[in-house]
Amino acid sequence: QVQLVESGGGLVQPGGSLRLSCASASGFALSNYAIGWFRQAPGKAREEIACISSAGGTTHYADSMQGRFTISRDNAKDTVTLQMSGLESDDTAVYYCAVVLNSIQTRKECIPDSVRWGQGIQVTVSA
Repeated sequence: QVQLVESGGGLVQPGGSLRLSCASASGFALSNYAIGWFRQAPGKAREEIACISSAGGTTHYADSMQGRFTISRDNAKDTVTLQMSGLESDDTAVYYCAVVLNSIQTRKECIPDSVRWGQGIQVTVSA
């Protein structure tokens, strides 16, 4: 059963921007959990992008994702957002959100839950 749902993907030109959103699909409150964004391009391993603590006060970004990606959350709307800018063809991938298990405050990485994932959404960067 899909636990989370992503939206906002699509086709964008190089240099463009997209805003992805993550919401709960199964009724549990996203606001209770740290949430992360990940992506997987065809033929490549899954990559960590960023994650944010449950209250939103702490974020962690993978080194390669610093600067062009911004993670945020609105717990009143129970959503987590990934703002992407300066997109390049190498950013083409399926993007996923997932519950993150670790405390981002104490461990600077995003360890995803094995079950609570979205189904993924395609982002294609092409002219």
